[in-house]
Amino acid sequence: MTDRHPTSAFHAANTDPAVTGRLIAALDAQAANTGVRRLRAWARAGLAAASGERALDVGSGTGSETQVLAEDVGPDGSATGVDPHPGLRADAERRAAEAGSRARFVDGDALALPFPDAGLDVVRCERVLQHLSEPARAVAEIARVLRPGGRVALLDTDWTTFLLHPVDPAVLPALATVARGTAATPDAGRRLTQWLADAGLSVDRTGADVLLQDPRAVSRPIVHGLAGTALTRGLISEEQRDRLYADLTAAADRGAFHLSVTMFAAVAHRPG
Repeated sequence: MTDRHPTSAFHAANTDPAVTGRLIAALDAQAANTGVRRLRAWARAGLAAASGERALDVGSGTGSETQVLAEDVGPDGSATGVDPHPGLRADAERRAAEAGSRARFVDGDALALPFPDAGLDVVRCERVLQHLSEPARAVAEIARVLRPGGRVALLDTDWTTFLLHPVDPAVLPALATVARGTAATPDAGRRLTQWLADAGLSVDRTGADVLLQDPRAVSRPIVHGLAGTALTRGLISEEQRDRLYADLTAAADRGAFHLSVTMFAAVAHRPG
């Protein structure tokens, strides 16, 4: 979503079509993660979007969860996904059309949602706040557009929970530093309830899930990305990088590899 200090390719300021395909692939891989699917189901149950309600998905990406909202609110309701990235919106629109979904998608900014005050029943926002340097402003915007009694679900990663094994203790701090640097607000997950309370919303439920990464699919590109950045920044040597790859490959081959990060969630409502 839009922010004055973009740190990721998901920002409106970083809309190079050349990287859109990689963004879509990353979102699809994340959506397939067992932990993500569990936490999404938990948030869906907490929101309990009902027929005829007006729902919003902030930072809708490929639109998969906007389609879920559209299914929940039915033909008498509305489900809108807001995303500043034109490539992601186009992909979301294509997927919704192919699925026969009533979900619609609009250009928008998490810090200035294009909706009137107190006009929505349900809002969800997943893995957006970590990319903003002013996430509390975005949560205040969500509170603004919610009607009294309206519900919101926030889901976000806490990159300070990054775990990797086996790895040389001298290398791990460098990789953790790079992991935290992928987000403007790396500890977003643990701060969800604070932002909701500060925005005048009442927290009803909290949850979390550990996102374990499959070394045969996602983990090796993640590790190579982190280690490559650490090397470029002079945080580790080429020898340390090569040893890391060798140790993790050997561990993965015998089922002893671990890579995880924790995602947190909170469901709240606007009193009144």
